[in-house]
Amino acid sequence: MRKTVYWIEGDGIGPEVWNAARPVIDEAVTAEYDGERSLEWVELLAGEKALAAGETPLPEATLTALRDAELAMKGPLGTPVGSGIRSLNVALRRTLDLYACIRPIRHFGGLETPVKHPERVNMIVFRENTEDVYAGIEFAAQTPEARKLVAFLRDEMNVQIAESAAVGLKPMTEAGSKRLVRRALRYALDQKLPSLTLVHKGNIMKYTEGAFRQWGYDLAAQEFGDRTCTEKDPAAGRLIIKDRIADAMFQEALLRPEQYSVLATPNLNGDYLSDALAAQVGGLGLAPGVNMSDTLAFFEATHGTAPTIAGQDKANPGSLLLCGALLLEHIGWHGAAARIRNAVNAVIAARTVTVDLAGQLPGSRAVGCREFGELVGAAL
Repeated sequence: MRKTVYWIEGDGIGPEVWNAARPVIDEAVTAEYDGERSLEWVELLAGEKALAAGETPLPEATLTALRDAELAMKGPLGTPVGSGIRSLNVALRRTLDLYACIRPIRHFGGLETPVKHPERVNMIVFRENTEDVYAGIEFAAQTPEARKLVAFLRDEMNVQIAESAAVGLKPMTEAGSKRLVRRALRYALDQKLPSLTLVHKGNIMKYTEGAFRQWGYDLAAQEFGDRTCTEKDPAAGRLIIKDRIADAMFQEALLRPEQYSVLATPNLNGDYLSDALAAQVGGLGLAPGVNMSDTLAFFEATHGTAPTIAGQDKANPGSLLLCGALLLEHIGWHGAAARIRNAVNAVIAARTVTVDLAGQLPGSRAVGCREFGELVGAAL
């Protein structure tokens, strides 16, 4: 059996983490299946590598290939802050309708973190990925577009807003919210987990995030009513649906993380929460993620391009390695996925880690990106 995986190298530390991680992923498949299964890697251009080839940052050929793809992986892609092109990551998610950003977060034994009990964190975040303020509908202050929208809001809707304001919109739909919650519910039920928590700021944004909360409860009752219950009316053997206001959820993640297994969130809340949870267990260097449509699973390193250390062999390839494990698990190659996770655990337990983790592991030896990958490969 052979599966095709389209891959984008990424910017900054992208080449380094790929060179360290991809051989390990292939080695895990070979070790587990002895040649009966394999991955075919097909490179696509995006970001700086596309520009160097005389293409746009997101070539149409790349999008065309991904529209028909089943599996893809990418390294980090850079985007200028405050000017220039919009986020390539957001463009990929919206263009390919990658509506679910899924981030599993758990602690790796031995790592010291900012919290006393990181081992209590074992959550998976399902973040809506195409709507909310990340839809990118915004207009710079005092541009004709902003003035026109401000004038409409003031004159037609009686909204008090400064004429000089920059303006952004926060679209959230019932269909978009429900398909995200549906995927999260199916996962929670399939994995026989105890609860799913809708995270929102509906006490303030009543008609967007408040609606997300209500649509989530409605969907659970309408489509999964025989297998779910609410926190107010618990029933033995059923998945408990509950909700938390976003700021309260941050506190809960610190104080009572063991009470939460699956979180379903709007776009912005999920972005904040998934990174904060990753920090509780050791950082983004060991945080994998996948963006999914109904047909494509696009796995990505969740950290940035880290340009200040690019080319210095200091990067942590752990996020991409664990993305490989997620991909293998997604296609049902569970044995190879377990080999990667166990090998990462073993290397961390041996206290041979990249520099970002060395400060969290007393008595450790800092190794480079390449050597970390080699150590994980040897531990398969």
